[in-house]
Amino acid sequence: MTTPDAGGTAAVPPARPTARTSTTGPRGSGPRRSVTRTRKSVAVLFLLPALVLLGALVLYPIGFSVLRSFFDTGGDFAGVDNYETMFEDDGIRTAVKNTAIWVVFAPAVATALGLIFAVLTERVRWSTAFKIVIFMPMAISMLAAGIIFRLVYEANPDRGVANAVWVGVHDTFAESSHFPSGHLAARSPMKEAGGGAFVTREPVRAGQPVVLPLTGVPPGKMPDDAKPAKPAAAEPGKVTGTAWQDFTRGKGRGGVNVPDAVELGYPGIKIEAVKDGEVVASTTAADDGTFALPKEADGALLRYPAANFRQPYDGVNWLGPSLITPAVIGSYVWMWAGFAMVLIAAGLASVPRELLEAARVDGANEWQVFRRVTVPLLAPVLAVVLVTLMINVMKIFDLVFVIPPGSSKDEANVLAVQLYNSAFGDQNDGVASAIAVLLFLLVIPVMWFNMRRLRREAKR
Repeated sequence: MTTPDAGGTAAVPPARPTARTSTTGPRGSGPRRSVTRTRKSVAVLFLLPALVLLGALVLYPIGFSVLRSFFDTGGDFAGVDNYETMFEDDGIRTAVKNTAIWVVFAPAVATALGLIFAVLTERVRWSTAFKIVIFMPMAISMLAAGIIFRLVYEANPDRGVANAVWVGVHDTFAESSHFPSGHLAARSPMKEAGGGAFVTREPVRAGQPVVLPLTGVPPGKMPDDAKPAKPAAAEPGKVTGTAWQDFTRGKGRGGVNVPDAVELGYPGIKIEAVKDGEVVASTTAADDGTFALPKEADGALLRYPAANFRQPYDGVNWLGPSLITPAVIGSYVWMWAGFAMVLIAAGLASVPRELLEAARVDGANEWQVFRRVTVPLLAPVLAVVLVTLMINVMKIFDLVFVIPPGSSKDEANVLAVQLYNSAFGDQNDGVASAIAVLLFLLVIPVMWFNMRRLRREAKR
């Protein structure tokens, strides 16, 4: 705004100094520091401790590892020999292969389960309790989880939970035999029939009781419902007999091929009547070992089929060389599925419900709503979870170090464990540093992808 002066001409007021214009002090002491420059100095001052720690704890170890990877155990320059050794050693190649398996499967399975759990929590009333139960393993350390799953994967079904469940499911559809160690008694009227079966030496006749003695089943392994064996009564038109454990403790006690009062029957054992290679009748023994076959069994040979002596199903060797890596990945998923669920549930809460309802109004079923609406809207969150878990599994150590037994450690090896073994087991710092550099190089693409994705999200 202009104002007229005494001569009638307009006077322009002097311009005000801006924040970037230097001004003099009250006594002409020279220009003062700008506010912007002061703030930069303060920022650097506050960031300096963090920068020092970053350099000491991150940058220096990275640089030292890269430099150390070019020297041998004695400290002499070795060039790229450590890198050549790294890819020629069978154990390190196995570690690279297993690490690749971890990166591909573990994050994908954990993210998929987290997505399923997050969707389920919106459809149950007790969602809070459900989330607590699923997320609770995150409160357990990796070492403790490894010890827990070492017990879960025990081969003995009486101790290992995994095999106890597996054996229970198996026995529901294919019951195990109670007489896996049964074999013929001395001077038995039966003989081996091949394939683990036993058959009578002579054909049987209706109305004439027969005896089918066996031995070899430990007393502690006998079925709980076994009762003292007794001779079978003759029945006209039927073949009757007794199947029992023909063994009495103590020298000179009990008769041969004769059921004694202290000997137990074989409850549930299967007996077949065979004529010309075909089964014409079959039955199972009662608790006291007695059985009866119809008249079709007259003149047939009685046979114990091999199924009576099948070894009990002991489950799966989870900690064996072929399954050890999937087993350890299962323990990891048990821990980290809750982490994925919480992040995905937070993203799911921000999904506009109007879009879901609009899809349902347009005729989409729940599966189509989930696949075509929910999952695309959750894609940024799923990417965050997936990338985070990929970076996490590249340095997996505790579970792989604790769970596998000595016989399977080589098959379960990963890069982080191999780094430890090379540095502290083989005392080869050069190879260990080369493995550390390899791990660092493997993480860089994942981190680059994550940073690029974050920048794209920030521009939206």
